[in-house]
Amino acid sequence: MGSKSSLMEFDLDSFSARDWERPTDADPVRFAMVGLGWWTREHAIPAVENADYCTTTVLVSSSTEKAEEVATDLEGIEGTLTYDEYADGAATDAYDAVYICTPNGLHRDHVEAAAAHDKAILCEKPLEATVENAQALVDACREADVPLMVAYRLQTEPVARRARELIRDGAIGNVVSILGHMSDTILDAADETSWRFDPDLAGGTTLNDIGIYPLNTIRFILEEDPQAVYARTESEQPAYEGTDEHAAFQLEFPDGTLASCTVTHSATVTSSLRFVGTEGELSIEGLFFPNTRKVLRVSGPDIESEYQPEPVDQMREEFDYFANRLQRGLDPEPDGEHGMIDMRVIRALYESAERGQRVTLDL
Repeated sequence: MGSKSSLMEFDLDSFSARDWERPTDADPVRFAMVGLGWWTREHAIPAVENADYCTTTVLVSSSTEKAEEVATDLEGIEGTLTYDEYADGAATDAYDAVYICTPNGLHRDHVEAAAAHDKAILCEKPLEATVENAQALVDACREADVPLMVAYRLQTEPVARRARELIRDGAIGNVVSILGHMSDTILDAADETSWRFDPDLAGGTTLNDIGIYPLNTIRFILEEDPQAVYARTESEQPAYEGTDEHAAFQLEFPDGTLASCTVTHSATVTSSLRFVGTEGELSIEGLFFPNTRKVLRVSGPDIESEYQPEPVDQMREEFDYFANRLQRGLDPEPDGEHGMIDMRVIRALYESAERGQRVTLDL
């Protein structure tokens, strides 16, 4: 069990420490940004502009015009490509790795193209719209022997990493139950014609879009995978006809730990994660959104601590981690097999919601 004295080592400065970082003299990793939607333009590209170990040199979009428009505000861009030009191998000497942020159902084609060109790959989550296509792109990377990292930015978020250390060290005893929540208002940023409401492109709307945040972060912090799930989904607004707007789900872990989570695309922007153990509890507010204030609280017989570190740019941490691993000749994590577990769990959650029954997992 942790103690107050040992926890004092986790001061505010330590939350920004990059425990994964090993500086090198290697050249920056050059990225091709594949997909220039709002997330890439507003989060990924600015993160790389401020990064220590990588840079953006190629932009890939549905049209040359769109890529060139984005390029006008950037320095160091060596190529502006269409998806077809990228797939055909144009400008492959101008980039070392790709960041893929397109609709989920298009990930496979873009990953397979990158693998064919022998490029390292950072692919947004979820891996694909279906388990089958996700497995195909993972197999393509394995056969080509190229690194594939799934963009779970919470795994390089210092607060999540410290929470994992505390729980691993027994700060709250054995974890018994977990409560997770994430919500936003997606229709404030997109209308019902968005690809997010198209099952073929998205694979689902809420469970696989934001439900994946508590799901994967719980897996990461516990260092365990669920063995069974139960889920329920509801939809109210017309845009969600045939898909999910709100969801509640449970994850059962082999040691008896039970996680209960709620997610919705139609509520105020907020997120939280709470672990209750035999000796105390650990909670994190604001964890799942980038650049927001995080508050971590730990309490127990010998512990009563609250931490509010300065926010880090989660995307910058993710890109720098990925690039730093490549510079050192190491495969980045989480890899494709890790991402496949979430794909199978999400499929089971939708199956459970449809059948109204608990579903066991064979991971």
